[in-house]
Amino acid sequence: MFWKFDLHTTSHIDTLLEKEDVTLTEVMDEDDVLQECKAQNHKLVDFLLRAQCMEDLVTFITQEPNADVEEKVKYKYPNISCELLTSDVSQINDRLGEDEMLLMKLYGFLKNEPPLNPLLASFFSKVLSILIGRKPEQIVNFLRKRDDFVDLMIKHIGTSAIMDLLLRMLTCIEPQQLRHDVLNWLNEEKVIQRLVDMVQPSQDEDRHSNASQSLCEIIRLSRDQMFQVQGCSEPDPLLATLEKQETVEQLLSNIFEKDKNESAIVSVIQILLTLFETRRPAFEGHMECPPGMSHPSFSVNHSILEAVRPRLKDFHQLLLEPPKKNVLKTTWGVLDPPVGNTRLNVVRLVASLLQCNTHSIIAELINLNTLGVILDMYFKYIWNNFLHIQVEICTAMILAMPPAPAEPQPDGEQGGAAESALIRHLFQACQLTQRIVDAWRSNEKEQSEGGRRRGYMGHLTRIANSIVHNSDKGPNGPQIQGLISELPTEDRENWEAFISGQLADTNKRNTVDLAFSDYQMQQMTSNFIEQFGFNDEEFADQDDVVDIPFDRISDINFSLNTNESANIALFEARCKEKIQQFEDAGSDEEDIWNEKDVTFAPEAQRRPSSGSTDSEESTDSEEEDSKRDPFEPCHPGSDDRMEVDTGWSPVWTASFDDVPMETGSGAAAASSPMPGTETGWADFSSFSPKCLFFSPKDPLRCNSPVAMETSVETIDPLGNQPNCGRTVAADESSCLEQRSITETVINGSMKETVSLTVDAKTETAVFKRSAFQAHTHTHNHYIF
Repeated sequence: MFWKFDLHTTSHIDTLLEKEDVTLTEVMDEDDVLQECKAQNHKLVDFLLRAQCMEDLVTFITQEPNADVEEKVKYKYPNISCELLTSDVSQINDRLGEDEMLLMKLYGFLKNEPPLNPLLASFFSKVLSILIGRKPEQIVNFLRKRDDFVDLMIKHIGTSAIMDLLLRMLTCIEPQQLRHDVLNWLNEEKVIQRLVDMVQPSQDEDRHSNASQSLCEIIRLSRDQMFQVQGCSEPDPLLATLEKQETVEQLLSNIFEKDKNESAIVSVIQILLTLFETRRPAFEGHMECPPGMSHPSFSVNHSILEAVRPRLKDFHQLLLEPPKKNVLKTTWGVLDPPVGNTRLNVVRLVASLLQCNTHSIIAELINLNTLGVILDMYFKYIWNNFLHIQVEICTAMILAMPPAPAEPQPDGEQGGAAESALIRHLFQACQLTQRIVDAWRSNEKEQSEGGRRRGYMGHLTRIANSIVHNSDKGPNGPQIQGLISELPTEDRENWEAFISGQLADTNKRNTVDLAFSDYQMQQMTSNFIEQFGFNDEEFADQDDVVDIPFDRISDINFSLNTNESANIALFEARCKEKIQQFEDAGSDEEDIWNEKDVTFAPEAQRRPSSGSTDSEESTDSEEEDSKRDPFEPCHPGSDDRMEVDTGWSPVWTASFDDVPMETGSGAAAASSPMPGTETGWADFSSFSPKCLFFSPKDPLRCNSPVAMETSVETIDPLGNQPNCGRTVAADESSCLEQRSITETVINGSMKETVSLTVDAKTETAVFKRSAFQAHTHTHNHYIF
């Protein structure tokens, strides 16, 4: 069997390493070299720790391969070398981190002229990053001794791998004191100022993008670190430098005092947006900082706003005259000029400035009529939803946020604004309600002519709903209602007709709530994208936030709006209706389903007649057969109806016992007595003939598919023929004593008569069935 054999294969590397002249490339050609290295194969690790092997590994990742090498194997050895050096083997980390010659050889990669080989740069950054994490003190001391380290990092900032290495130095150093020393060292080397100088029109786009991203990440990482480490009294030196007014002014002067460059402008705006980011509370429902916490990461530094305010006119001018863009042809038309990334980011900056709710900033925006220009762009570029969402955010914040506090007065008193100047500007100068109604009518007209629905209509609906909501329930409701009432009569009537007509109809159609409706109104910052609209506590350990789910459960309303009494009454009535046929209301008699003793009629009360079910044959007396025509009904002129008194429900019991049965074919058989001393008769002790009254209102039912005749006659159970001319109504007393029902069925040559005779005196019931065919009369007697 296969388990009898040892299928474990020995690595060929062990055999290969036994050779005295084995080379590093021969070992690296083995397919399982990485697996054996991570498994810490002693022979392999000892081989790699040789001085020559370590030097060759570093050379592979820092020097360009020969140009004549085939492309598919050109970076094979550099890749394997990088994986071996970063396999996290402690012996390799120790040798590489403690050997200064190897570190100098590795550091020499930064001295190459830009641009660096991006693949080799990624190998270099990966090896140095793992050394920073495993040997932080040795690597930091080595780098601080290099005077040109920061210069070389800034020089190659256009390479993404070098930017990643710079950020690694801020995040991978675990000892808090050592990290603080690194921050002070980088701040002394003016790394922030050097990165700011990279964001200017004279640099290329890669430098703009990487320098801007580096500064943004430094801001976020520093703020997160300050928030997590509550005991740290010293501020982050890099963040403090970035938030200085002169640093922000230098950023703005780089883009406004030189040629307009879209890449530089967008990069600077990205940095400003990151500076304006305020850390959102971790707990839902907290609009302010948590109790007992006044942390700078929860507010915007006032120096940043002071640096931006004088440049608002320059940003406003960018909305009017953006950097030159080529004409853009789209599927629906030509954009000349298109919105462009510059103007879109300026609108995002305005939205962030409005969120700060600073009086000086708001006053400057009102004086410049920046909101009016943004609304003009909204209605002009009908298909740019990136622009539409930013305009919606601006209007929503203006309508919902309280009035901005006024600037401090000379006497030291704070002057509070009674109402929002932005809302007044939005309704009066920008004519928001009139423009909404006009745009809606224009869209409806275009659609009626066969055109398409405009792309901003969804956002326009949300803006209109925001106005209606804030006028009713918002903090600025009275002011909004007053401004609407101050509109010209025609405009006010048009707005009221719009919100009660088109807007109401649209809201009815839009009844489905989208999954992202809760946070579509939030600013789409990178922090928001990482969290996807959820709070940090949503993903925290449940042990730490065990009360949060129960708090939410307590808000759930489990009440059901149901009419319990009506449902119970309906159920009981239905049940009584279903079982009424089995009840004997007002009767003291026994249950019909209970077992009872079998009762027999006396021998003298037996009658020479018998009955059966519909599927059996029955016979009649010879006297009755001889007096009647078997093919004619007894009373052809009588009314074949039966009246039943539904008010009285008799309970009677029939006892069925096995009795002898005799079948004959003549009158003699019909009249001959049945053998046996006792015969089981039905017990009709509680039966009342009243239920057999016939009425012309209730005809007898017949489900037979053949012709049927029904007659009602009074027959003497002893065989005496009653008066056929007497009706039921004529002699009621006789009917009370005796009643007979007869039905005649004709099917071709067959004629069958079935009769039921009830005698109240003798308390007997007799079923009779006679069949006739070709003048042959057969009688079958069944007595039960």
